[in-house]
Amino acid sequence: MIDIQNLTYDYPGRRALDNVSAQIAPLTITALVGPNGAGKSTLLRICAALDRPFAGSVTIDGLDVHDDPRAAHRRMGFLPDFFGLYDDLTVQQCLRYRAQAQGVASSSVVAAAQRAAERLDLTDRLKEKAGTLSRGLRQRLAIAQAIIHDPKVLMLDEPASGLDPEARIALAAVLRRLRDDGMTIIVSSHILAELEDYSTHMMIIRDGRLVDYAPLGQAAQTLGRVRLRLDLADRSDALETALHQIADLTIISLDAGHAVIEMADDSLAHAALLKTLVGQDFKVASFAPDRLGLQDAYLTHVKSGAPQKITAGGSAGVSLQ
Repeated sequence: MIDIQNLTYDYPGRRALDNVSAQIAPLTITALVGPNGAGKSTLLRICAALDRPFAGSVTIDGLDVHDDPRAAHRRMGFLPDFFGLYDDLTVQQCLRYRAQAQGVASSSVVAAAQRAAERLDLTDRLKEKAGTLSRGLRQRLAIAQAIIHDPKVLMLDEPASGLDPEARIALAAVLRRLRDDGMTIIVSSHILAELEDYSTHMMIIRDGRLVDYAPLGQAAQTLGRVRLRLDLADRSDALETALHQIADLTIISLDAGHAVIEMADDSLAHAALLKTLVGQDFKVASFAPDRLGLQDAYLTHVKSGAPQKITAGGSAGVSLQ
């Protein structure tokens, strides 16, 4: 869907992007992460055809965004970190104005505004002025404006900045719904907790260079094996002995109340293990795939050293699991 090739961009005295390449698959939500000043916003602006790179290219759905930026803008939505709204216009007026500005056919403007409002849960706010909305509602209105023309790609720069926890949860639900509706999404943030619940991939930028791009949200799988976490309600020193008796099981970490194990990615084998443990009177409180949080995955890769070569649609080096 998005093909980024050898992007290089300089500010006076500083290289903001250094030969960045990656391919972003359709129907994914990519968390673009890195410290402040890493080059995240610059990368998004180049992908949105707002800045032209010194070298390299970006294509969206086969279209070079810098060769034909107007056509590219019809296929994408972009929301920068700092955005403005027409505070004296109602939500409905804002959406209809944006639809016309995006070239939506006059006969479809009303329907497009209504659909965008429904997708962002704003139908009960259509008659309210933008200037009276809370921060969270203003953010949702801005996103509704960005998707008014039903783009294939949506790029958001720090969308949850300044939102309260409830508004962040609502935003996560909106982004998952948009992905399910067919959009490919890139979300930039340096606050990893914002991205945990909805990202499918993580792209790490550091000092203008791509450290890694790989899938998230999967159990740690290697050659048909899966990593699982077992938690007991009551601690038992017999847990280690019981696990050692299970064939084709590797213990990653263990204490009397918890264990992280690796075994075949086979649901019947997992059910058999659980049945065995319960039959031996272990009080199993939880048994599920073990997944590192986004922050843990990020810190692991940042500490790993030099940037790596990214392959199309896959991971560079160790997978993010």
